Amino acid sequence: MSDPQLTVCPLGGLGEIGLNCMMLSTAETAVVVDCGLIFPDDALFGVDIAIPRFDHILTMKDTLKGIVLTHGHEDHIGALPWLLPYIDVPVYGSKFTLGLVENKLREHNLEDYVDLRVVNPHDRIQLGDMAFNFFPVCHSIIEGYALGIETPVGRVIHTGDFKIDRNPLDGHATDLEAISKFSEPGVTLLFSDSTNVEQDGYALTENEIKNTMRDLFIEAEGRILVTLFSSHIQRMQEIFDLAVESKRKVGVSGKSLARNIELARDLGKLRFPGGTLIDLEDLPDYRDDEIVLLVTGSQGESLASLSRLSTGDHRQLSIKEGDLVLMSSRFIPGNTKAITRVINRLYKLGAEVLYEKVQGIHASGHAHREELRTMLETVRPKYFIPVHGEYRHLIKHSRLAVETGVAPERSLVIEDGEPVTFLLHGIRFEENVPVQCTLVDGKGVGDVGQTVLKERQLLAGEGLVIVALVVDVNTGEILRGPEVTSKGFVFEQQYSHLLEDAKCIVLDVFENIPPGHTNKLKERIRSALRRFFRKVLGRDPVVIPLVISITGDEEKDIDAKCDKCVL
Repeated sequence: MSDPQLTVCPLGGLGEIGLNCMMLSTAETAVVVDCGLIFPDDALFGVDIAIPRFDHILTMKDTLKGIVLTHGHEDHIGALPWLLPYIDVPVYGSKFTLGLVENKLREHNLEDYVDLRVVNPHDRIQLGDMAFNFFPVCHSIIEGYALGIETPVGRVIHTGDFKIDRNPLDGHATDLEAISKFSEPGVTLLFSDSTNVEQDGYALTENEIKNTMRDLFIEAEGRILVTLFSSHIQRMQEIFDLAVESKRKVGVSGKSLARNIELARDLGKLRFPGGTLIDLEDLPDYRDDEIVLLVTGSQGESLASLSRLSTGDHRQLSIKEGDLVLMSSRFIPGNTKAITRVINRLYKLGAEVLYEKVQGIHASGHAHREELRTMLETVRPKYFIPVHGEYRHLIKHSRLAVETGVAPERSLVIEDGEPVTFLLHGIRFEENVPVQCTLVDGKGVGDVGQTVLKERQLLAGEGLVIVALVVDVNTGEILRGPEVTSKGFVFEQQYSHLLEDAKCIVLDVFENIPPGHTNKLKERIRSALRRFFRKVLGRDPVVIPLVISITGDEEKDIDAKCDKCVL
């Protein structure tokens, strides 16, 4: 019988914010904690999302007992539809989290094939030789959990995403008492959210946010538009409460908002009197000072409601002079330019816009430095691994752990694909596993690699020139062309003389290539035109020569068919 051990292998979320996925395994049991995605930046041209690489999970299918979810944000559940078709294990999470998962699976026609199992606060489930305990935590989504894990090498705590709200609303609190009690026998390892380690003090409380919002609702003389993350049910409850207080009706624009509001109401997690929520078609029946609009688009998404309002493209709504727009969410890095464009357009249309940097209308769902310190002092782990953060966040959180008493050599900064095995007496660093994320582009999964991205980068930077000519295979004469077409390179009407010069260069190249050497002709055309464009314009477009070889008789057949088409 082998000695007790626990191997921790992060597959995403350590070195970036998003893509959260971790494998915990013993000699006989493997469990996946979270399975999230990340939205790509502009460097990944056209790619929709990125998901973790699942090779390591699939190699352990025989011992895999389940997937445990901490909460329902996309960066923790969004990759499930791409993993679940290849494994057959239960998925555990809170009722609201699994409601979001079910909606996602329905979009992929998987809802009838996945075993979703609801766990309630303080439940304990046994998965092989590991047991998972679920402790409620406060976050920017309801029904999030920290995990207390009993393993063969001792107790492990995974905080999930959390903050410690000192004055919680509606019981949305982090259960430090339960976490402390679980930690009493001693905790071998703590994983803790690192996102806001650079923020001193404590995050704003939801009570403070609601009080600020209340003042704005009282002062507003026209319509109030609120955009926020569509999963932030607690903040939505505050908006509905304030709408009722100020005798306003609430309209909703955005499928994700409408879907999550319906789910939360069905689960009893969102409550408001009948008649408060109205259809957009009924808005003309009310004065502007009787209306609140909940709209999607907090991150400047081009197709979301707020963006379409800012450009005048919304089918049912338009911005009015005197509208107050409250952006009750943080600016996610990478989205700042898109968000500020929307804000500027809203101001041009006469709206007043308030957001986190100018008004206290958003509280982060992630613990600030003093809250992270409190968690460390509550758990007092033997080993510490910071998670959910970019590399600098992990380093700073590791240093904070040392400040609270964790030995420097036991405060471990690891990255994706760097497994660590915990033994009863010590640890062992394992060989790295491949974790380069998988890119999803439309219906293609993993078919966009570095070569394709490089080509897209070239096309985006320099554009494309296509050269087409038809050659008689028998005589070697040009039957048609050359035609030179520019896409994303130059404006053809303005630079028609340049493209005419390019045709002359193609003809010169053709004159000097023996008949039948099509491949050599293509390469010479490509090289000659690239040199020409670099010399004249200082640009280096992608040049694609299309040389079609046919017989003279085939050309006549083509002409005849074209004539019939015209007739």
